[in-house]
This record gives sequence, structure tokens and C-alpha cells, in this order.
Amino acid sequence: MTTLRTLLCFGDSNTHGTQPMRSRDDARRLGRRERWPGVLQAALGPDWHVIEDGLPGRTIGRDDPVEGADRNALRTLPASLQSHRPLDVVVFLLGTNDLKARFGASAEQIAEGAHALIDTVLENTRPGEARVQVLLVCPPPIEEHGVLADMFSGGAAKARGLAAAMRAVAAQRGVAFLDAGEHIAVSTEEGIHLDAAAHARLGGVIAETVRSFALG
Repeated sequence: MTTLRTLLCFGDSNTHGTQPMRSRDDARRLGRRERWPGVLQAALGPDWHVIEDGLPGRTIGRDDPVEGADRNALRTLPASLQSHRPLDVVVFLLGTNDLKARFGASAEQIAEGAHALIDTVLENTRPGEARVQVLLVCPPPIEEHGVLADMFSGGAAKARGLAAAMRAVAAQRGVAFLDAGEHIAVSTEEGIHLDAAAHARLGGVIAETVRSFALG
């Protein structure tokens, strides 16, 4: 009998499936099968259990003075890991919200936060459990237009350096890496979120990547 493998998708609104926003209070969300974790589940098949943990506004490691400290991934990741253990793979798609103007963080500072994400995964692996494999996904570069442009002022330039910085962290830590920007782009409608077509493409690419390192 095939052992069921468990994969946790841990991210922000682009894992949650927030649709490109037409106004600041736009709460539309893509359907479960449209969101990239749902696409990933369908692509990997019944031998995998894909868990979706996407929180709008989530940062890699910054308390948000506007949206709250619970948006800091490092505060909520341990509970998520413990809730869903044992895990085989954790996929991180974070970094977009760290580009907000109020944080003033550089691409290198944002990417450095991934070290703590990886450490948290390792620290929450119990004796006797297999080492959890990590896939670090860099989000596609943002664009500064639409209803969120002011919030992300200056972020587009920083975003262009994020993939190289995250790739370096992944190489240093020996974890898998995927640059989503090589495969998809943010919505031209508002520059931050992904549309359904991008989710479909991203889910497929992540499935291919997971198969490349987690099977065999």
C-alpha cells in the first residue's frame, strides 16, 4: 500500500487565493480547485495530501503595525507545523508583503528571513520523524499600479532583486528553490495578486518541482 505523503503550502494572499482587488475592501477569492494548492493537489494525485495555509498580509518575519503581529509568519508557522505533522514537504510562497513601503526592507533583508522559516521547520521535526523537505518559492515581481500602489510604493524595484537573494539563501541552506517569476506574472489589473490562469500555471510548475526532489 502506498504511503500518503503530506505537503503544507504556507503563504500569503497569493496562497489564500485573493483575486486582483478592485477596491481596498474587495474580498473576492478564487475557488478551492482554482487556487494553486488545489491545482497542486490535482496534479500530484491521491498519494498526496496537500494542506493550504494562506493568510492575506502574511510577511516572512515582520510584525505589521497596521494589520497585526499575527501576520508575521514566524509567529504562526510553529502552530501550523504542529497541527499538521508529520509533514513530508513544506512549500513557502512569501515575501510580497515584506515589500510594503512601511517596512522599508531591502530584497536582501527580506530573503534573509527565509533562514528563520527553514530553522522553524527543522526545529519542529521530532526525533524519529523524517527530515521535512522545503521548497522556497520566490513570488513574481510586483507592479505599482491599481488600488494597492501606494501601499507598495518603491516595492517594484526591490522585487526585481528578490529572486536572486532568495536563490542564494536556498543554495546556502540546501533546500529546493523556484522562481515563480520565470513562469507567471502578477495581474495587470492591480499588480500584486494572481489571476486564475497564473494560479493554474503556478500549481503545475510547483507539482513538477516537487516531483523532481520528493519522489524516488
